[in-house]
Amino acid sequence: MRGKPATFRKAPDRIRFDKHVDVGVKIAEGICQRLHFPNEDTEQIIALVNNHMRFMDAMRMNESTLKKFLRMPKFEEHLELHRLDCLASNGKMGSYDFVKQKLDSMPPEAMRPAPLVTGDQLIAAGYEPGPRFKAILAAVEDAQLENRLTNSEEAMVFIRREFPLGTSN
Repeated sequence: MRGKPATFRKAPDRIRFDKHVDVGVKIAEGICQRLHFPNEDTEQIIALVNNHMRFMDAMRMNESTLKKFLRMPKFEEHLELHRLDCLASNGKMGSYDFVKQKLDSMPPEAMRPAPLVTGDQLIAAGYEPGPRFKAILAAVEDAQLENRLTNSEEAMVFIRREFPLGTSN
């Protein structure tokens, strides 16, 4: 799965491989289909290729984004691929060490806490079911993952402030 050769270009400052992830995903998908890999394996291989560059941003991710990243299915495979990628390329292990430390020090319930609010609670509060629910629940989860919300009451105050009834935002 070599997305880099197809995207190689010389820039004034360095060699670049723009969009190599996208090309790599297509190559991986084609190989998996050609070899009749099971869907579950194909999905994981594509996820590994598609997410391998996210590690370089890990130290700059906000807390909710980092926690969602760390809870990806089979994250240990992503982490091992990143370790091998670092060793095979520049040998710099800073992002690997950062992510490994975060993963080792964070209890599972901090990465995947019980929801503070449910759709039923939104309906009971007067919100109509629909696409807005997803945005509301995602905003609450992000605030919870960033430790800005710790209970249902705080979450409902947040929802009423950020998503007032009668508006479509």
